[in-house]
Amino acid sequence: MAAMVSSYFFIFLALSGMVAADPDLLQDLCVANKAAGIKVNGFPCKDEAKVTEADFFFSGLANPGVINNSVGSVATGANVEKIPGLNTLGASLARIDYQPGGLNPPHTHPRATEIIFVLDGALDVGFITTSNKLISKSVKKGDVFVFPKGLVHFQKNNGEKPASVIAGFNSQLPGTQSIAATLFTSTPPVPNNVLTKAFQVGTKEVDKIKNKLDPKKS
Repeated sequence: MAAMVSSYFFIFLALSGMVAADPDLLQDLCVANKAAGIKVNGFPCKDEAKVTEADFFFSGLANPGVINNSVGSVATGANVEKIPGLNTLGASLARIDYQPGGLNPPHTHPRATEIIFVLDGALDVGFITTSNKLISKSVKKGDVFVFPKGLVHFQKNNGEKPASVIAGFNSQLPGTQSIAATLFTSTPPVPNNVLTKAFQVGTKEVDKIKNKLDPKKS
């Protein structure tokens, strides 16, 4: 009986470790002290005597973000960089707004699963598994959709009206890697001979993509 209990306990610990995206906190709170100048996995804790309600508050998701780019969408994060009180709590939010025809381009969140709730409009959303299968669906106001941790995913507004979602993450800072921007606008740049071979295109096509994504570097 004791052996069985020990086995269940071990499985529970293993599963808990797999489910959690961020490490568990070891105290009630650890408000991020971003001015500490110390590099750790997360942020050092602010002196608890100096913690205030402002460390746990953010009003930046109340209104649509200003869209000023060629893809027609903008994401406004509510993560530990905006809410210091999220440090060690393993959670964050974002608001994503889309113009008609707007796209949140294929990207990944290396440190978190994402779940979206559609505030307004309708979107075509999807993610690609590691076996190269596309899982996609059209979602509308009030719907919820989940993107598994680390998988490439996207959202596209194919409607004639603006759309917006609230996204939740199981990480205080999920990170975002846009596939196109990562490959074609990195510093230093990915060598052209890597890109031409990977995408089976010529150098001119690669340069054209780079120029469109980041004309300042061209």
